[in-house]
Amino acid sequence: MPEPTSPAPTFPMHISVAEAREMLAALLPTPETETVPVGQALGRTLAADLQAKVSHPSATESALDGIAAREADTLTASAEAPVRLKIIGESRAGVSFDGEVGEGQCVRIYTGAPMPPGVDAICPVEELRDDGPEHVLLLRPAFPGDVRPEGGDFRAGETVMGAGLWLTAPRVALAAALGHAHVPVLRKLRVALLSTGDEVIEPGQPLLPSQVYDSNRIGLSAMLRESGCEVIELGHAPDSPASLQAAIQGAGGADVLLTTGGVSMGKYDFMRDLLIEHGRVSFWKVRMRPGGPAILGGWNGLPVFGLPGNPVSSLVVFHVIVRPALTGQPVQSLKLRAVTPFRGLPTKTAFWRGVIQDGMVSDYGQQGSGILRSLSDANALVIVPEGGGVRAGEEVDVVLL
Repeated sequence: MPEPTSPAPTFPMHISVAEAREMLAALLPTPETETVPVGQALGRTLAADLQAKVSHPSATESALDGIAAREADTLTASAEAPVRLKIIGESRAGVSFDGEVGEGQCVRIYTGAPMPPGVDAICPVEELRDDGPEHVLLLRPAFPGDVRPEGGDFRAGETVMGAGLWLTAPRVALAAALGHAHVPVLRKLRVALLSTGDEVIEPGQPLLPSQVYDSNRIGLSAMLRESGCEVIELGHAPDSPASLQAAIQGAGGADVLLTTGGVSMGKYDFMRDLLIEHGRVSFWKVRMRPGGPAILGGWNGLPVFGLPGNPVSSLVVFHVIVRPALTGQPVQSLKLRAVTPFRGLPTKTAFWRGVIQDGMVSDYGQQGSGILRSLSDANALVIVPEGGGVRAGEEVDVVLL
């Protein structure tokens, strides 16, 4: 008699990276909007468009230190035949010159200072020579190009920042310059984080043979905070269904649970069994290396994403699947020329660690899923589509680390 066969799974298996990303994003709630001080908005997602409350610059101003004059009065100036102008005052940032500059006159001016009425050009201090207390010699003409026009950056009422924008440090500065003391942002997603495995122990404890320090949880916690998430630390659970279920109970209030370990093909991969037998599974396994055994499902209504236990696999899957889903920001890639070849895989997309130098990328060398230092030493993930391969000299898509 033929041996009995296992029933076919009722969930998708071996899906693409893009499908995994979309399926995880679909399970996440749409966060509410909240308002925070602009100085606390770093790493948040803008929830609404921001309009400029003021123009910048708020007045036409100087881009240099020097003198402000009428261009027509300075056209013949040169080192051999300087033009002599009378100084009638000064304009500096925060304190403008109130008078009007006439023919043959000028004012001393400093970077960011408003241009006085009647002038349209700047001659930098390096091209000036004092000629007594009230006159100055111009060694070259004054240029209108050294003037910053009013509203040259943005104008009052203009929509400058769009909803959905990830607020980096320069964007937070821009929001402040627009005149916003507070900005609307999406509430931080609450992510519960649990590491699993009998071999995993806390850093700092004596390490016995076959044990490893819990680098996954430490690294993922840092990446979650970098991604603007609130982290609910569930610590570590050993390899037993009862321990896993008890640990998951601490995820109350979370929007999603991330776990590491216990999702591959082994006898003791209990996180996989827990979701398949008692929870819900959206997919198991992704066509990628490293990181193929990832699983997405649910437990009592809570979305659960199970990351592989190998440290490189765990962090790479987070980088290319989890982070984009959590933040709503696409994976940013660029094309670079390969210095070395990168091998392809018949049925999987490869994310090989690479080193970018002089605008080109080369193979880091050690690509094992346990070589954690490779993610520290490398600065890129080189994407080789399934069934492909990259020869030296060809262009390749690269994700910055």
